[in-house]
Amino acid sequence: EPGQIEAEVDAAGGPDKLLRKVFSYREPSPLMLPQGHGLTKVPTYPDWLSEEDITYYHDTFEKTGFTGGLNYYRALNLNWEITAPWTGAQVKVPVKFIVGDLDLTYSAQRVKDYIHKGGMKKDVPLLQDIVVLEGVGHFLQEEKPDVINEHIYDFIKKF
Repeated sequence: EPGQIEAEVDAAGGPDKLLRKVFSYREPSPLMLPQGHGLTKVPTYPDWLSEEDITYYHDTFEKTGFTGGLNYYRALNLNWEITAPWTGAQVKVPVKFIVGDLDLTYSAQRVKDYIHKGGMKKDVPLLQDIVVLEGVGHFLQEEKPDVINEHIYDFIKKF
């Protein structure tokens, strides 16, 4: 229900605690906010996130809240309906896929098999490379910007 999780975030400590949890998350399981339990064991912000970035994220979410981002998840069923005409469509451009091994989406049920056992190659026939960065989470472009930039540059210069 709209407003319910927003109220839970506020009760759990607001944007600062949630952002610390999100940016530091390194678990191979979904990020959970158990109802009524607040955010416990909240880590510090990771060292790859600058004070300027922290201030920006905190101030932005303090002002706007998390409703916009949460609405993406609220609309998942609608998104499936809207994109139904493209079911089975293939991505037919050259692709290099990069993911962190600590990204919770990489560890989601059946995702690794899809990526590494042919499912992704079937949907993305011009998939040229899969890179799994060790010790990197969801925000890989912020955690390892030089590594990501090098991968992008090396990929683009082939063309």
